[in-house]
Amino acid sequence: MTLSDTDLAAIVLSLKLAGTVTVILLVLCTPLAWWLATTRSSWRGTVNAVVALPLVLPPTVLGFYLLVAMGPQGFIGEITTWLGLGTLPFTFTGLVIASLLYSMPFVVQPLQNAFLALGKRPLEVAATLRAGPLDRFITVVLPLSRGGYVTAAVLGFAHTIGEFGVVLMIGGSIPGETRVVSVEIYDHVEALQYANAHSLAAIMLVFSFLILLGLYSVQSRSTASLWPSR
Repeated sequence: MTLSDTDLAAIVLSLKLAGTVTVILLVLCTPLAWWLATTRSSWRGTVNAVVALPLVLPPTVLGFYLLVAMGPQGFIGEITTWLGLGTLPFTFTGLVIASLLYSMPFVVQPLQNAFLALGKRPLEVAATLRAGPLDRFITVVLPLSRGGYVTAAVLGFAHTIGEFGVVLMIGGSIPGETRVVSVEIYDHVEALQYANAHSLAAIMLVFSFLILLGLYSVQSRSTASLWPSR
């Protein structure tokens, strides 16, 4: 199995994109997931639906509307142009923004489920010890939700690595800038270079299996700790 320089560059770019998106999503989705888990607002259902929309929406649809919005005539494109940043399509920054939206439900939902599983009792106990809201969140919620954060990080990272439709619409296939692994495989197939496509596809298959195996192993150990054998 031989990888070309462009294959290796696509792998590095994919890892860079997935790592960047995962870190940003963990930060942005924490308050959003907490609000969804604790609010009684009538907007909760609407926000949940918007967050989960990428799960059912064809990636090319999301990519198309992002391309229009980020283009020279789009509202995002007009803002970035006014700020002197130019337009975002066919740039790494554009890929990051598109990936944030597309992978968001894979981070929000595990965090939301982890927060819901806590219940109110741990926070009530902490409140009786005069812990403030922020203190309760940092010292109680975050440690007890670490399993949810592991799941969110793994799923967000893996899903970003596997993106195709959105990144192709927003980024195209610019070597070293927007050509990620999924696009590189597509380019190989389009050029009838099946051996090269097989090499990258096999790596993606093994990577996906190992990352999911690791996730399920962590979840199994967490479940075993909650239900010890007798």
